[in-house]
Amino acid sequence: MFVYVLRSEKDKSFYIGSTKNVEQRFNGHNRGQSLSTKLKRPWVLARVEEYESDSLALKREKFLKSAKGRGIVRNLCSFR
Repeated sequence: MFVYVLRSEKDKSFYIGSTKNVEQRFNGHNRGQSLSTKLKRPWVLARVEEYESDSLALKREKFLKSAKGRGIVRNLCSFR
């Protein structure tokens, strides 16, 4: 399973998610198939992390969505 970070080309915000198929999920975001990302298209794939288990990936996703995790995302992906 993968944890990924998208960056909006429209307003430079970012989105964190998890999936088993990054390419398919990324394309879905850019086609507007996700309500939470539809209005901020187009998206760029900023980071992908692979995990051996779903539980580890979901734990990482939850952390990256926390206040401390979002700061780390900004540093890892050079978001300013």
